[in-house]
Amino acid sequence: MAQESKPPESGSPTDAPAETAPRDQASAATPSSVSADAEKDAQVEAAKARVAAAKLEAQKTAAPGAPKPPVKKKDEGPKPVDASNHPLFKRLKDKCGYAVIEATEFLGQLSIRVERERIVEVCETLKSDTEKPFNYLSDLTCVHYPDNRDAPFEVVYNLYSISKNERVRLKVATASADGVESVTSVWPSADWPEREVYDLFGVVFRNHPDLRRILLPPDWEGHPLRKDYPLEFVENRWTENHLPEFTEVQKEQLEQRRAYGLEILSMPQEREVRELFKSGKEVMPKDK
Repeated sequence: MAQESKPPESGSPTDAPAETAPRDQASAATPSSVSADAEKDAQVEAAKARVAAAKLEAQKTAAPGAPKPPVKKKDEGPKPVDASNHPLFKRLKDKCGYAVIEATEFLGQLSIRVERERIVEVCETLKSDTEKPFNYLSDLTCVHYPDNRDAPFEVVYNLYSISKNERVRLKVATASADGVESVTSVWPSADWPEREVYDLFGVVFRNHPDLRRILLPPDWEGHPLRKDYPLEFVENRWTENHLPEFTEVQKEQLEQRRAYGLEILSMPQEREVRELFKSGKEVMPKDK
C-alpha cells in the first residue's frame, strides 16, 4: 500500500508527455505564416498611405495648366477656278465663237463646256489646231446628274495632244432623248466608247455607224450606270424570259441571304445561283 501512494520520481518516463504538450500548443498558436501575412498587409497599407499623401501634395502645389489651343480647322481643298484667260480657250473662242461656253481649271486640268449642237465642230478644230493638235481621243464617258432635269447627262471627252503632251476635257450637257452628235467622223475610235455610254446611260449618239448595246443583252431594260437605277438585282422582262422562275420560298431565301450580307448574290452570277436553288443544292455551306 505504501508503494502505491509514493509519487513518481522526476526522472521517470511518465513525465515526458506532460512537459512536451504545452510546447506544442504554444508553437501552434503563433505560426510563422500568420506573422508574414500581417507584415505584408502592413506594407500594403503603408504604400497606399504614401500614394494618397503624394497625390494630395501634388494637388496642392500644382499650378493651373495653360488652356488648350483651339482646334485648327482643316484647310479647304482646291476648287475649280475660272480659265477664261487660258490661251487655248481664247484661241478656241476666236475660231468657234459661241460654241464654247466657259472654261474652268482644276489642278492644272483645263475643262471647256461646249454647246451640244456644235461638239463635232469644236472637236475638228482642236484636232486640226496647228499650235497644239489634240489628235488623240483618250476617253469618252458620261456623268449623270438627276437634279438637272433639263440636261441631266454630261458627256465628257478627254483629248490628248501627243506632240505637245497636253490634255483638255470637253463637256456637253444633254438629255437622253436629245442625245448628242457622234464624233466618230473625227475620231473613229469613239465607236465603242459611245456605244458603252449608250448602253449604260441611255444617251443617244446621232449619226453613229452602229449604235447598239455593247455590254448588256440587246433586250435588257434600263441603264445600270444611271443614279436612279436600283443597286440590287431586279426582276424585269429579260429575267423572266431568260432565267428560271423563282418560287416564293426561293425568293424568301434570296432576300434572307442578301440581308445577311452574302455577297455571292450581289455579283453577276444570278443565273448560277438560280440553278443552284433549282437543283436543291446549298449556295453557301452551313455553319457547323
